[in-house]
Amino acid sequence: MNSAKEKGVRELENFAIEIIQGAGKEALALYGKGATRMKFDEGLVTEAELRLNDYFQNHIQAEFPEHRIFRNNQEHEGYSHEGKRYLWVYDPLDGVANFQAGIPIWGLSLALLENFWPIFGVFHMPVTGDLFHAQAGKKAFHAGEEIRVSLQEELDDESLLLIPSRFHHHFRSTFPGKMRVLGSNSAHLCYVAMGRAEAAVLSNESYQGLAAARVIVEAAGAKIYRLDGKEFFLNEYLNGERITDHLVVSSPDAFPQVRECLHRLS
Repeated sequence: MNSAKEKGVRELENFAIEIIQGAGKEALALYGKGATRMKFDEGLVTEAELRLNDYFQNHIQAEFPEHRIFRNNQEHEGYSHEGKRYLWVYDPLDGVANFQAGIPIWGLSLALLENFWPIFGVFHMPVTGDLFHAQAGKKAFHAGEEIRVSLQEELDDESLLLIPSRFHHHFRSTFPGKMRVLGSNSAHLCYVAMGRAEAAVLSNESYQGLAAARVIVEAAGAKIYRLDGKEFFLNEYLNGERITDHLVVSSPDAFPQVRECLHRLS
């Protein structure tokens, strides 16, 4: 990549960070305001998502009217040199149950693709102030500091595996360390990226939900795997189809150990 294009990517990434932080401030106005007697306030979540989508679309269309915004059933229009080669992938709320209940582990994610190849990803958690970002094939950062996956060679009783809420409906685990459900897949991936957790198990995800965090974890040295050991390719889900398979996010060295600990229930 030449220096002129690098400058352009940096400017786009800075714009994305400003947008995601601005959207985060909008989200905080509704954070934790779910109906107290309801386990899940769908009305509040819908209102928040509509407000955050409008905020994002208005800013993108004002700044980059030729750029496209990801929709389900995304049409692959082929290679282009025009403005439409850029595709923004926005997830306004990752961790909606936490958001409406007033639990701080939730966030917003934004990725930019050029001709369907990832350029960068950003994930922001407004309550905690955490900001993760990375350019594809480069370094990953949290709060301005470079992050990398855990260098721990062997899993032990201090290792951490982040899991989805219904994990025990599908697996029996012999993982030697701690297992936690935090309620946000993007947060799970970013904690793996910064070495706070050795691995994460994902389920029932979407292209929008993984587009940004995928860039961040790969830049930090992790990969997303299928349980059979094959590498996972997110672009196979550009049409908006739900990702129903269970996936594992970890470093290449840790994956075989994590996989051995996961035993499917019949």
